[in-house]
Amino acid sequence: MAKDLSEFHELLTDLFEWPNSQEEWEQYRLSPEQVKFFKENGYLSHIKLLETWQVDKLNEELEALTDPEHPGNELFYEFKSNESTDPNTVLFHSLGHWRIKDGFHDILWNPSFVMAASQLLEDKSVRFWHDQLFCKPARHGGVVAWHQDYSYWTRSVPMQHLTCWVGLDDADTQNGCMHYVPGSHRWGLLDKPELAGDMDGIMDYLNEAQKEEFQPVPIEMKRGYGTFHHPLLVHGSYENKSERSRRAFVLNVFADGTQSNTHEELLAGVPVFSPGEQLKGQFFPILIDRAEEYPKV
Repeated sequence: MAKDLSEFHELLTDLFEWPNSQEEWEQYRLSPEQVKFFKENGYLSHIKLLETWQVDKLNEELEALTDPEHPGNELFYEFKSNESTDPNTVLFHSLGHWRIKDGFHDILWNPSFVMAASQLLEDKSVRFWHDQLFCKPARHGGVVAWHQDYSYWTRSVPMQHLTCWVGLDDADTQNGCMHYVPGSHRWGLLDKPELAGDMDGIMDYLNEAQKEEFQPVPIEMKRGYGTFHHPLLVHGSYENKSERSRRAFVLNVFADGTQSNTHEELLAGVPVFSPGEQLKGQFFPILIDRAEEYPKV
């Protein structure tokens, strides 16, 4: 059995260097204008999170992770070689790879990621929720239908969550980049559609005013750049019809103090947390503690 890296809550490799002072943290801070944009629009894109050599390292690990026979496969929370409901397209989707590969483990403690996450969560300490991989092969990559992340996460409360999507390939409208509906984070919680089903399934749950405001914007970015979004922001991505792959990973986090809202397991194989019990421990590690990891700013 492969070693379960969820037992380790610190950097294991030299992929990143953890800052040791407030001065070292300053280089990773978002500007007030960026935080304001996030609050108004529900997202913040084009944040450089990885250097080219770091992307290359992760893509090497990704190639092994997508093999159903990989020795660490039993550590995934979910593993779907193809989640698409369209038999003519492919969407690889998995959760839990941080437990299996060193690089994907260490990106949780990427200083530029955790600093931005804390700022966008009202300067709170941040805990890890779960990761995801989304891979769309060239020419027939499937869609990720319009949805709100929190519609799948109501088993954890209160809603103080955040998502970060990071490209491992250059992403544009040709190969299925992320699209956002600005301002939709103010619509409240909508019913959830099938994640890899009908692209426009969410339209059945929108009122006329929301349909008029439904003006998606494409988030075209170079690989290694990330985009953050609010848990209620409507987002999705179209199919990949290009000659290039579109690989990406997602890091989902919540503010420290988030609690269970279910009597069932939160993720496959994770011990049950009773309703009202704070989510912490092996599978929900603290990523940045604003009281300890660096001086309050």
